[in-house]
Amino acid sequence: MESEKPSFEPFWLFSSSGSGLFDQPEPPLPPPPPCVEVLPSQKSSSGKFTVEPVELGGLTLLKGRVSTQEVFTLSNSDLVPGKYEGGLKLWEGSLDLVKALSSEVQNGHLSFAGKRVLELGCGHGLPGIVACIEGAAAIHFQDFNAEVLQCLTIPNVNANVPSFQPPALQETKCDTGMEIRFFAGDWREVHNLLPYAQNNEKDVNVSSGQNPDPHYDIILMAETVYSISTLQHLYELIKKCITRPHGVVYLAAKKHYFGVGGGTRRFLSVVEKDGVLVSSMVAEVADGSSNVREVWKLSFK
Repeated sequence: MESEKPSFEPFWLFSSSGSGLFDQPEPPLPPPPPCVEVLPSQKSSSGKFTVEPVELGGLTLLKGRVSTQEVFTLSNSDLVPGKYEGGLKLWEGSLDLVKALSSEVQNGHLSFAGKRVLELGCGHGLPGIVACIEGAAAIHFQDFNAEVLQCLTIPNVNANVPSFQPPALQETKCDTGMEIRFFAGDWREVHNLLPYAQNNEKDVNVSSGQNPDPHYDIILMAETVYSISTLQHLYELIKKCITRPHGVVYLAAKKHYFGVGGGTRRFLSVVEKDGVLVSSMVAEVADGSSNVREVWKLSFK
């Protein structure tokens, strides 16, 4: 059963003493891949790309499908840390986020019109595609793997956004003037490539007031908080990218990822400990098909 809960009280997990789940040192991560911008013209023609419709709360989108074996020579694998982070699979949280965003727009709680939008860990890019359909000015898609962007994200945007078609594939703007770009890289370094992100240390303090330069108005992410070792990096990236004081973040994920330790509550503990953003629940999904899934909204205090 799914229940909409747009007016929950802010979620608090840490006590006033400041101790909590992330006081222990994290294990080291492997060296990240190089960060690159993937142009629309660089979409891959290797591997079969097929689409099928998916109904999401009154909205019909097309979801692409490609073979993990063809793209990464991996079979029956959701992810391989440091090599492939699951971007070719359509995860449940992405569908939950699309439904929640559509509801937020219909209820007047959210508008994409004229906004700069970033989708982190995009995979199929369905939440970002919703932003395209709703009239965002700029939509930037980020994934760990360039191959995911080339083989899946770009073709899926092509399938869902009529204005993003040849000959517009050679450009970063649609014939409507909407800017759509694609970036690959690790969350520790990709801010150096993103057009609307802080890329030097002196600008990292998000509590100092408004950003000196344009940043992203809305950040979207689904199923990005499964690994404990990356949660702090993800949060630091968000702070470098979000517009102050009115920027918002929408996160969809499982409450707990059993076996890997992450989840929405682990990530929200990182957010709370920093004390800059406040979180409120937008939706909860407990349909019995998987672990409890949640959609959260983060905003500045």
